[in-house]
Amino acid sequence: MRRYQIASRVPESNSRFIAVCCCAEMRGGRRRTASCLRTAVFLFVVTFVWLQLHLTNLGGGGGQGGTLKDTTNDNDSSAAILSMVPQVLHKFLTSKPRNTTHSLNGSNMSVDAHRLTIDEIRHNIEKYNQMQTVHNEDLFGPLLNDSLIIVIQVHTRLIYLRHLIVSLAQAQEIDSTLLVFSHDYYNEEINEVVQSIDFAKVMQIFYPYSIQTHPNTFPGESPDDCPRDINYEQAVLRKCTNALHPDLYGHYREAKFTQTKHHWWWKANRVFNQLEVTRYHTGMVLFVEEDHYVAEDFIHILKLMEKTSKASCPACNILSLGTYLKTYDYYSESKKKEALRAMKRHQSLTAAAIPPSWGFQILPSLYQHYQKAEVTPWISSKHNMGMALNRSTWQELRKCGRLLCTYDDYNWDWSLQHVSQACLPHKLTAVVMRVPRIFHIGECGVHHKKANCQSTGVISKVQKVLANAAHHLYPSHLTLTFTTGAKKHKLRKGNGGWGDVRDHELCMNMTQVDR
Repeated sequence: MRRYQIASRVPESNSRFIAVCCCAEMRGGRRRTASCLRTAVFLFVVTFVWLQLHLTNLGGGGGQGGTLKDTTNDNDSSAAILSMVPQVLHKFLTSKPRNTTHSLNGSNMSVDAHRLTIDEIRHNIEKYNQMQTVHNEDLFGPLLNDSLIIVIQVHTRLIYLRHLIVSLAQAQEIDSTLLVFSHDYYNEEINEVVQSIDFAKVMQIFYPYSIQTHPNTFPGESPDDCPRDINYEQAVLRKCTNALHPDLYGHYREAKFTQTKHHWWWKANRVFNQLEVTRYHTGMVLFVEEDHYVAEDFIHILKLMEKTSKASCPACNILSLGTYLKTYDYYSESKKKEALRAMKRHQSLTAAAIPPSWGFQILPSLYQHYQKAEVTPWISSKHNMGMALNRSTWQELRKCGRLLCTYDDYNWDWSLQHVSQACLPHKLTAVVMRVPRIFHIGECGVHHKKANCQSTGVISKVQKVLANAAHHLYPSHLTLTFTTGAKKHKLRKGNGGWGDVRDHELCMNMTQVDR
């Protein structure tokens, strides 16, 4: 690459100086040879240090994997992002110095020099899950029955988790909530960040059947498991463990995919049915993930949605605060002008007929719809982010646990939609905000990878959007729009990846365990 070619050039002044010095010294005889060599070594060291510093400057700087890095342009740089975060919250974006680093699914993460053994990790997980400690309860009081519980699913993407925490810290009424961080990877730096939260009550729960704690046995992948792409006949001849149970497409399980559905189902059962602190809880439980970012009025909006749906939509049983940015319908100024011209020609044309176009720079303009919410059948691919439900809805889902656990789809949300269509007495009906209050900031995940999984460009854009839309936040009321003429969705085959009966049994056992 060009920058390395530039950086590797030794300064001409230094090279000329070395040559002149050595020639002069050699003319002085052998007594000066040692002095010449010392001088040459000294200048070589100076030149090497200069090269390293020059390389670092050209490369954009370094830093710990868990800290914010300059990986984007000037407008989306670390400094620009930090400038939009109150100084008091910068502590959540910086990590303590560590002795070593290692890579976790593309995310560099600092760890202690002492690497915990699998037995030590299992012991710590069991301890945390048994203690059920609620941090900061002495500061903010006990959880009320109708308080909001926010459940955050955490894997290894610490950079995004830090920004989620910063966004939560800036939310109004956050001190009345309980934040439950549900981990499927045990890491001390992640624990330190979570336990440093001082603006709300905090609890940590740890999924005990993770790949980390079972690296060579089920639910992880054991040497005796069938390879994903081996055909059925070969699997039977090989006599691998799960030979008789491929998925509906003929593939065998992959633990890295099955874990996500297991973790989601486990944490929901854990929060509603196994924790002592939630024994009498009747309020809303909001599900978010480590790479989400919340608007400061999201709790205010959630309360408005709950109040409005009780009064105007008794059948509504899920509230959705999030929308995926790349599929959201924003309209550029040119499209608006086209719509106005069309309306003059055809008075019956509505704005809904205008084809959507994505333009992030005009995203705040849609906050003119800040008081509107839509009532629609719950669709997994659209309404699975920032999803909130109460205990009565959960109890209906739990009754359909066997169907969810045996449906051949490794996605928890697609499985939930199948349950809605095939099992629930009243299908999942969502109240969805026209303007999202939860954003997806992750660049990489289970289904997609990018060259730079640590990019903070989306974070910067979301910050700017929320800053520009600040005067549209905190509406006093909501107006519901009911979707009419919705097509009936046929029951369809799942995406596979969930044919192994061991996954079915593990999943169903999670439902049977109670407080």
